[in-house]
Amino acid sequence: MPPKTNKWLFITGTDTDVGKTVIATGLLAAGNKAGLRTAAIKPVAAGCEQHTAGSNEHAAGSNEQSAGLQNDDALQLQAASSHQLPYQQVNPVALKAAVAPHIAAAEEGKTLNASRLVGYCRGLSLLPVDMLVVEGAGGWRVPLNPRETLADVAIELNCSVVIVVGLRLGCINHALLTAEAVRRDGLQIAGWVGNIINPDMPRLDENIATLKRLINEPCLGVVPRLPDLTPEQVSGYLSLPAEFESNV
Repeated sequence: MPPKTNKWLFITGTDTDVGKTVIATGLLAAGNKAGLRTAAIKPVAAGCEQHTAGSNEHAAGSNEQSAGLQNDDALQLQAASSHQLPYQQVNPVALKAAVAPHIAAAEEGKTLNASRLVGYCRGLSLLPVDMLVVEGAGGWRVPLNPRETLADVAIELNCSVVIVVGLRLGCINHALLTAEAVRRDGLQIAGWVGNIINPDMPRLDENIATLKRLINEPCLGVVPRLPDLTPEQVSGYLSLPAEFESNV
């Protein structure tokens, strides 16, 4: 396990495309605003595109951007962190196909394993930061290989977990099953965030109220579906998990 001075926060979702990166960058912005030193890593990302040096529109400041396969979610995490890292540290395993990571890796003749991804994450453990955000891929049980899932990375790092609930039809079942799985794996749920995927979802308010009643851990916020939300705007709808509030 990492030293207690390191604050690991693993961002998972109830499904793919539920807004993990939106919430992760919002939490980074909230941490920055509160005076915390932040960094982020997306240890494996599928759906990467070839970039040329200096082509990163998300880059902060004058940091030189390297060429190679890059993922837009990872670039957003890189830009939202107060401690700027080279892209290769933010996303050490970049895969081309926008499919499940283990399938994309197999198509490229690569093998994924939890210990290797944990090693990449632990490489950040000596950084002078207060909050280290680890963004997963898809949901809690996304496979890495026939024996391991991304959950094994969070378990090995002993992360606190934030569950991003995509608010659309079926979200209650997905959220409760995800929360049960995280608890069963022995990790603390720092909280959950409702991200409105479908603003026309029937009985939206009633669904949110049900989630608040059935999930014991705190709701850290509900983020509306608005065009071009910046991390700073998203942070206005979020609360930091209690363990990070205590460091402010």
